[in-house]
Amino acid sequence: MLVKKRMFSKVLVILLVLGLLVTGCGTATNDGAKQGASGPVTVTFWHSMGGQPAKTLTAMVEKFNSTHTNIQLKLVYQGSYDDAFNKLKASPDQGPDLFQVYDIGTRYMIDAGLAAPMQDFIDRDKFDLSQIEPHVVNYYKVGDKLYSMPFNSSMPVLYYNKDLFKAAGLNPDQPPRTFDEVEKAAKALTKKVGDKTVYGFSQAIYGWFFEQYMARNGALYVNNGNGRDAAATEALVNSPTGAEILTWWKKLIAEGYATNLGRKTADTQNAFGAQQIAMTIDSSGILPNLTTAAAGKFQIGIAPLPRGNNDANSGPVIGGGSLWILKNKPKAQQEAAWKVVKWFMEPAQVAAWTVGTGYLPINKSAVDQAAYKDFIKKYPAYQAVLDQLHNTPENRVTQGGRIGVFTQARATIENAMEQVVLNKATPQAALDGAAKKITESIQEYNQTMGIK
Repeated sequence: MLVKKRMFSKVLVILLVLGLLVTGCGTATNDGAKQGASGPVTVTFWHSMGGQPAKTLTAMVEKFNSTHTNIQLKLVYQGSYDDAFNKLKASPDQGPDLFQVYDIGTRYMIDAGLAAPMQDFIDRDKFDLSQIEPHVVNYYKVGDKLYSMPFNSSMPVLYYNKDLFKAAGLNPDQPPRTFDEVEKAAKALTKKVGDKTVYGFSQAIYGWFFEQYMARNGALYVNNGNGRDAAATEALVNSPTGAEILTWWKKLIAEGYATNLGRKTADTQNAFGAQQIAMTIDSSGILPNLTTAAAGKFQIGIAPLPRGNNDANSGPVIGGGSLWILKNKPKAQQEAAWKVVKWFMEPAQVAAWTVGTGYLPINKSAVDQAAYKDFIKKYPAYQAVLDQLHNTPENRVTQGGRIGVFTQARATIENAMEQVVLNKATPQAALDGAAKKITESIQEYNQTMGIK
């Protein structure tokens, strides 16, 4: 009996050891990672893409999942950037593994301590960051450190209707470059068609546009080097440059060469597609939507964001969003999310993203991909977007403002813009009020976060 018990014990030990070996080895996968007995690691990815970008992103995620057996990417739409950001702020423990955050969320994400710094993964794996467009990287850098990886990067541009330019006697290959030139073109383009008016110009009452005009004209948005040399403590939106921007905008509307279509960019986009306006300002990321709207009706032209009537050597700021890995997630989730990020940064994936969305090809080698070459042949005007990116100098102005209350600041500026175009306040008075309110918000934020 004693012998039988000893033999049973030995067999049990052997089985346990074999079981541990099998569990520990796992299954090798296509990228060298290991898949445990519990199956692939699921990476939950919150995003805010709609329309064509959402379709493109979904197709890319399906491609990733079909080519990776150890990681499965779960795409979850969370509404607008603001909606997604507010959900995370309300319940950070319920957040995703990978999170698409809009450009202006950077300061808060870092101050709130929500991120596993992307730079740690970059340094460990010796990821070649030089392959990413430097102006895009410099926007997201905090000191010499990247906390997130640029993803859907865009720049504002002037879209114009080449057919209406020809009909008005304007050269469609010489779009306006300054405020004065936009005004002259808008005057020539504005005309009555039956009982309706086709306006030369319109742009949404959107705070991002104001920020871009400020940078394009060489002006800081906040002090302390746009909040990059030290934490910002004061808004500079009521500078002479800010007043010039709103004065020009109000004049176009007052003289009848532009129309105010409100705050929704979708409304100006629809008006442009319906040829109710001949020029508009918007993101390079909406080119596919505008192209679809213009199909069979007119040819779209693209030009750099117009500047004021000075000759400032400046340019616009990067917009869009970046990818964040949340630090409160298990190590397995973080490592899997990093593999996803690296895959998105491959030239082939970046090219597919640009072709499907109009966002910038942020990997410099993406332009050598066949898909991108076909895209630029089909839409040669898009080259103006890339040229603007490469022609923008690197400085504190073009890196853009960095504050933790940018969402509130943008809304405050939009209120000021609306007051001006509706003749409820002068440009200077509206911006003075906005600057005061934004400054108070910045200082309150700094105090709450313990920032000195």
